[in-house]
Amino acid sequence: MLDNKVYPDERLALARFLPLLLVSVLLSWCPSVHALEIIDDRGVRVVLAQPPQRIVSVLPSLSETVCALGQCARLVGVDRYSNFPAQVRSLPKVGGGLDPNVEAIVALRPDLVLLAASSPAAARLESLGLKVVALEPKRHADAQRVMLQLGQLLGVPDAAKLWAVIEAEVDAAVRLVPAAARSKRIYFEVNSGPYAASTESFIGETLARLGVANIVPGEMGPFPRINPEFVVRADPDLIMVGDSNFAGMQQRPGWAHMQAIAQGRVCVFPPDVSDVMVRPGPRMGGCLGKHLR
Repeated sequence: MLDNKVYPDERLALARFLPLLLVSVLLSWCPSVHALEIIDDRGVRVVLAQPPQRIVSVLPSLSETVCALGQCARLVGVDRYSNFPAQVRSLPKVGGGLDPNVEAIVALRPDLVLLAASSPAAARLESLGLKVVALEPKRHADAQRVMLQLGQLLGVPDAAKLWAVIEAEVDAAVRLVPAAARSKRIYFEVNSGPYAASTESFIGETLARLGVANIVPGEMGPFPRINPEFVVRADPDLIMVGDSNFAGMQQRPGWAHMQAIAQGRVCVFPPDVSDVMVRPGPRMGGCLGKHLR
């Protein structure tokens, strides 16, 4: 028959064992301390057991942000429009944000898919067992938030420092804008619809920081489709547009007589610069200011 006495050597062993036992019990009841949690732009709570190592990004600004955080090597696939930095161009393409190739994404075996909140593929990808985080930066504050959220998910501790560098670049651009350019009235066309950037867009925010006036008011929406007559009546001092959208602009009724076109005050961007202009990502700092000099 066993007795219930605890001898000195046994007490020492118990003293050492009990803390370990308690920790084991607590861990079995509590989530892992290494779990990563995010509430994405759909309002969905996404939990990852550890930082993802195989990422598919289906939005150029998200691809660029991952790379700006120094984690380009984790990307295993991107959308057809992701083209910066150079190393993403050789990655498998999985369609676009609105028409992603779900089968191609699944075949890449990602442990995380990054896409826009407006993408129709999120539910389908989740039903196939993939982790999905939807992030869609639309304003400067969104771009900052997304960078910090991705820094958290990827285990990058200095994401805030990177954003501070981007802010410093914008501030430097503000100082470079000549006094003669300040308060000029600008029309910024993002697509030949024509669609324009209003004061409520991230482009409009940058223009405001640079001290110039945007002729498209925010109540029209961030990127509204514009009646060409609206621009003619506003008669902006300067037009900013990508070269692919500039073709045919002068043939629009009444546009050839606007002062910006008649006096050659049209800033036309090549495709690589246009990409920077229209993406609320890590390269936006300073780009507009450079082209207003």
